Amino acid sequence: MQRKTPFSYASSGSFLRVPPTPTSKPFGIAGIPWDGATTNRPGARSGPAAIRQASLLLGDAIHPYFDLSPIDDLEDHGDLVLPNTTLQAMRGALEPQVESMLARQHMVWLGGDHSVTLPLLRAYRKHAGHPLAVIHFDAHCDAWQDHYGEPSGHGTWVHEALTEGLVDPRVFVQLGIRSPADRAYRQRIQNEGGLSFDARSLRGLESPAQLRPVIDAVAARWAALGNPPTYLTLDIDCLDPAFAPGTGTPEPAGLTSGQVMTLLESWTDLPFVGMDCVEVAPAYDHAEITSLAAAHFIWTYLCGRIRTARVGT
Repeated sequence: MQRKTPFSYASSGSFLRVPPTPTSKPFGIAGIPWDGATTNRPGARSGPAAIRQASLLLGDAIHPYFDLSPIDDLEDHGDLVLPNTTLQAMRGALEPQVESMLARQHMVWLGGDHSVTLPLLRAYRKHAGHPLAVIHFDAHCDAWQDHYGEPSGHGTWVHEALTEGLVDPRVFVQLGIRSPADRAYRQRIQNEGGLSFDARSLRGLESPAQLRPVIDAVAARWAALGNPPTYLTLDIDCLDPAFAPGTGTPEPAGLTSGQVMTLLESWTDLPFVGMDCVEVAPAYDHAEITSLAAAHFIWTYLCGRIRTARVGT
């Protein structure tokens, strides 16, 4: 019988050094080390390992805003063992593993390129029984109908999720979009009734007071539609390359780390059911800038969810 072994780039440590546990914790983390759908610079397969390494800087992980640590509520499952052959094979192997984990825990997924989000949304849609709301940080709209002639890739998942009915476009918000794209693709979410705050419209807005119109617009839309279960997908290239050089498709004039952190801290009361952080490519990073940002965003998300679970909204 052939033994399954992890790839050489698979993670060996755990996020925040959380120890192995014989009992399941409320929150889980798993890595998806796949970058077979990248179109520019490969390397996001090493993202989970880099994010975990960067998280060690957080020490006891007590968040300065939420005043708690996620360590006692968190389990790290390591990286999922997936075929490294084709996109279809990877997705076919990923979905059943995701479904099993969703039945037990609130999960955070470490990518990997953005093509992993489509099978994740398929599993979450099946688990929820209805379409999801989505908060999408990205430099790219990811709504293209093909990927340089390929039917699916890391830039088509939004189109596919809409087409398959995995998401409700009315509660789909995009933040930081700025890459070259035909207007029909760039405004796909708006055209279907969703919200979009491109990078240009967010320039110079960083504090909670400055971002209040964005924060309130999203909260109001969600409340009007019954606060549906919400998935967060955070492509690290939403950040300006000054804050995230280690990614495959960097785009200048992006968001700051402070902007993203303000929004994550301000949307704690939204009914999140899961998160992924994708496109961290450490081969192009400098001084762990990109992986540090990713680790801090994930830590903040987890602390926000734990705070909400403990004290309510």
